Amino acid sequence: MGTIYYGGSATPIQIEDRALAHLKVVIATKLRRGESFTVSWRHPDDQPHGRSTLWLHPSIPLRFVFDDPEPALLSREWVEELANSANSSGGIMLVAELFDVATPEPSAS
Repeated sequence: MGTIYYGGSATPIQIEDRALAHLKVVIATKLRRGESFTVSWRHPDDQPHGRSTLWLHPSIPLRFVFDDPEPALLSREWVEELANSANSSGGIMLVAELFDVATPEPSAS
């Protein structure tokens, strides 16, 4: 489980390492361009029901901490989906990774 520390907030934000790795790429790209935006997510099942939103601005300190010492392999599709949502008026909506599950073709017998 990874953690985001944002600004002077004493409350760390817990996000699964793989999701955080993808989110970090999109957030870093937007902040490097000097863009402000929001990031929203649904609370995990082990937290009170609801969702949260952060306003991210290039001048506010931000730190990503990962439990896994090895970087995650990134899915281009997931990064693109998050980047597209980052460019919308609603900001980034952290959604679960969609896996491309192809239907197996019948074998020739």
